[in-house]
Amino acid sequence: MKFSSLDLAPEIQQALDACGYSQMTPIQEQAIIPARRGKDLLASAQTGTGKTAAFALPILQQMHDRPQPTLTDDPLTGDPRALILTPTRELAEQLAETINRYAQFLPLKITALYGGVKMSAQEKKLKAGIDIIIATPGRLLEHMVQGNVNLSNVEFAVLDEADRMLDMGFITDVLSLLQKTQKKRQTLLFSATMSQPVKELANKLLNRHEVVRVARQNAIADTVEHVVYPVEERRKADLFVDLIEAQNWFKVLVFTSTKAQADALMIKLKEAQIKTALCHGDKSQGARRRALADFKTAKVQVLIATEVAARGLDIQGLEHVVNYNLPYLAEDYVHRVGRTGRAGTKGQAISLVSREEESTLATIERLVGTHIKRIKMPGYEVGSRETLLKNVEQRSRPPRTNKPSQTRIIRDKVSKAKAGKKKKS
Repeated sequence: MKFSSLDLAPEIQQALDACGYSQMTPIQEQAIIPARRGKDLLASAQTGTGKTAAFALPILQQMHDRPQPTLTDDPLTGDPRALILTPTRELAEQLAETINRYAQFLPLKITALYGGVKMSAQEKKLKAGIDIIIATPGRLLEHMVQGNVNLSNVEFAVLDEADRMLDMGFITDVLSLLQKTQKKRQTLLFSATMSQPVKELANKLLNRHEVVRVARQNAIADTVEHVVYPVEERRKADLFVDLIEAQNWFKVLVFTSTKAQADALMIKLKEAQIKTALCHGDKSQGARRRALADFKTAKVQVLIATEVAARGLDIQGLEHVVNYNLPYLAEDYVHRVGRTGRAGTKGQAISLVSREEESTLATIERLVGTHIKRIKMPGYEVGSRETLLKNVEQRSRPPRTNKPSQTRIIRDKVSKAKAGKKKKS
């Protein structure tokens, strides 16, 4: 189904043409029409399926159809009409960039509010008037407390990555913010998974909503190839460097489980003279933005990230995502590898898996419903599980000795005592 069949406003269609969009994705086909009609939605779609357009285009179209009154007619003009809540700074920034492209020919002001940067610049934009706010809950609450923004004029509310916000404990803040909006607002809830907590949240927030699902839960794009390299934990960095050189990887996003692992890998890659940047929670927002910008423009070859960057990164032409460590939650594997294989392009998800991570790997395989191919890299062989268990068992056994055990000594004494009693009798 083509976007041109939707009869969108000329300004919106012009923007889609400028973005090179013609054919809708499944989530867009199912969500745009009911959302445009004002229906509340609970939509389940994986990352990289085009869900931003699925909620942004209906909102832009309705705002175009019902333009806000001029300043002389309405003293509330400039207060946001649409609110999009999202869990991370990276995702808020990415959504603002994407939605600004869709609205580039509309007279709308769009801004992102997130922590890690000074509030003064954001406050200035809010005071100048804003139509659409994309925000993380914590930073928006800060602006609310300071009186920088009024949500009473919000007609459209979106919860993006609702499952993630539940996991991160943001829902209390989300509910508090939504209470400040219009009671008759349209609410669109988007989630990568359709868990029971997500359904309960939908029943609490949505009014006679429609449910939209595309693909099966935790499905991964068919364009992504998955491979595993078994390796001992202590040799992962060496293997990673060898793979980059042997496979001639040009642009690699690699995930570690901790900041300490990210820092250690950074040192190893610098020693190998591989241009690398870091993106984790100890880095300032400005440093993370520069790291991502350098990676996108190929100034650095490798971007090392922790889970903070697993969602919200949109990197065109990213062919390789590496799990240096498997994520603690199997579901996060889906979000990590969702950075590649987007929009029909091919990608590869590579995992370096130690013996200690095999149970996690098995959980991931059950979740995604497929066996992931193992590749044994010469020089990095790992012993068989049976041999490993046998060695552990042998190490745990007490050493053999020619001396009689304490149990045997006691047994012999008891036997001698019994024999002495029989002789006396």
